Amino acid sequence: MSEKQAFLDAWEREAATTVKVLRAYPGGKETMKPHATCRSAQELAWTFAFEGVAAAQALQGEFKFPPANMPAMPDTWQGTVGEVERVFKKTADTVRKVDDRELNSTIKFYTAPRQMGDVRRQDFLWQMLNDMIHHRGQFSVYLRMVGGKVPSIYGPSKDEPWQ
Repeated sequence: MSEKQAFLDAWEREAATTVKVLRAYPGGKETMKPHATCRSAQELAWTFAFEGVAAAQALQGEFKFPPANMPAMPDTWQGTVGEVERVFKKTADTVRKVDDRELNSTIKFYTAPRQMGDVRRQDFLWQMLNDMIHHRGQFSVYLRMVGGKVPSIYGPSKDEPWQ
């Protein structure tokens, strides 16, 4: 299996799990912040759209941070979840169209605090995927804090046992 296909398989699997977690979040609680310095649930969820747009943009030429053409965060929770789902699909579609030569070329991105360096595009895609997984873990804590049921992510959960 090619690295591109391995990435696509992982992206689609993890994106579906992330959307499942977002859909489990109870309506009317999107402004919840576990601490004054934290993002609201809706702002944290919007991070997933940001990562998808950044990943797709990294394959389409010069990369800018924050990504160009970032849509505005929707006003509603359902709008946010729908836009995250749309961005995830668009990212996968963009990756499918890119050849290995392009995936092995580099973009400028942060390699250390306040330091830019060359990062292979395929490595950047993996970085965005890993960041999605990291933020999904954060989001599952928000979900539990508002009394939502945490679905199975990598195995059974208290709310979605397998036995």
